[in-house]
Amino acid sequence: MNTCENGPPTVLLGEANFGAEVLRSKQPVLVAFWAPWSRACQVIDPVLQELASALEEKAKVVKVNADDSLDLSILYDIQSIPTLLYFVEGTPRLRIVGTATKEAILAKLKPFGVTSGTVE
Repeated sequence: MNTCENGPPTVLLGEANFGAEVLRSKQPVLVAFWAPWSRACQVIDPVLQELASALEEKAKVVKVNADDSLDLSILYDIQSIPTLLYFVEGTPRLRIVGTATKEAILAKLKPFGVTSGTVE
């Protein structure tokens, strides 16, 4: 997927484009299930923006509104927001529930070849 350089680093997905953008992506994808009314989601949003910029060559960072995409929320057992799922070759390989710092998320991604030494 090509995004405009001036556009936001994170992309909002729904059920219609989730398969193409996440499940069939050749690149790993960090999916944030969120809701606009959630204070915790508002807190983690700047972290997601930083990660999107830092991981630009290594992984995509996308957001899914858990309220608007109930089928996806049920399919991936989203019980709390924010919930981050890291997909590799269309398979969820990591789950982070709640807010986290950029450093904490990068530490969890380290086993997948993403290290803090490779991103700022």
